Amino acid sequence: MSNTKKQDKIEKATQEVNLVEGLFRPSEADFLINVLIEEKINFHKLQRLSLCIGQEKADTKYENSRIDELLREKQIAKDYISVARKEGYNVVINGKLNISFVK
Repeated sequence: MSNTKKQDKIEKATQEVNLVEGLFRPSEADFLINVLIEEKINFHKLQRLSLCIGQEKADTKYENSRIDELLREKQIAKDYISVARKEGYNVVINGKLNISFVK
């Protein structure tokens, strides 16, 4: 669904994408979540590397903190899915990606 609004010379457009949606076995859910978080971690690692090229003392605190946060979230998800696996549950994932830009 796409929509554009104009308010006081500010134009905002939004788009929603179903990134992941469905019922998964715990092993499938674990794999999907792991892949998504690892891709995000890799993005921040590349950002950090690009900041450091030619600038050994570049400020990479933001990228480092995001990587640390994502690693914590990855472990939390892994622990959560482990409970589902032990208890014999399947896992429902509804991952919507909301994209917007403002001018």
